[in-house]
Amino acid sequence: MESWQLETCCHREQVTFIATIGAFIFVILALWRTPLLTPFKLITVFLHEASHAIACKLTCGHVDGIKVHADEGGVTHTRGGVYWLILPAGYLGSAFWGMVLIVASTKLLTARVAAACLGGALLIVLFIAKNWFLRGLCIGFIIFLGLIWILQEKTGFHILRYVILFIGVMNSLFSVYDIYDDLISRRVNSSDAEKFAELCPCPCNGIAWGVIWGFISFIFLCASVYIGLVILS
Repeated sequence: MESWQLETCCHREQVTFIATIGAFIFVILALWRTPLLTPFKLITVFLHEASHAIACKLTCGHVDGIKVHADEGGVTHTRGGVYWLILPAGYLGSAFWGMVLIVASTKLLTARVAAACLGGALLIVLFIAKNWFLRGLCIGFIIFLGLIWILQEKTGFHILRYVILFIGVMNSLFSVYDIYDDLISRRVNSSDAEKFAELCPCPCNGIAWGVIWGFISFIFLCASVYIGLVILS
């Protein structure tokens, strides 16, 4: 039986893994409000909206379409499904995909699989997107992933692993920041957490649900680092 206990730490690969995540967090926070991160922010918005769509389909609903806008906003049009599962799926789904991508970046094979799956998802969304901006984003990022893949195969430098890791860290941080931005700094009444608070019979308001979801997102990030260290041990 496979053991998921961290038995050894920290050799060269594990130190590089931790240091790279730390460096990415620093770079992302330092450049957060610059245009340099905009393409990656838009991909995280796409994964946020895609998570709503997946939750809708898993609860027997229908997805009419997905939109991602240049101002880093997005919307998923759904009919039916279990609404109280669809609403939190955006924030928590983004954190979950961040965890998956961080773990996938630990090995070249899994990084390739993750890149292929991300490219496939973008290709599917290309045909159900409701605005041309999202279609352009899908095409642009498919080309970007393709170029990174070719560059890796031609040079032997495992750049694809670092790109997948960066997108994973970006998703993990964006999930927590989005909750803070929507519920604390700006207090957007139409946020998923505020809508969820209206549905839920418990006394929690939107901010309370945002804090809960933010804490769960942070757990996903910590879990991804731990699992990555176990895989590399």
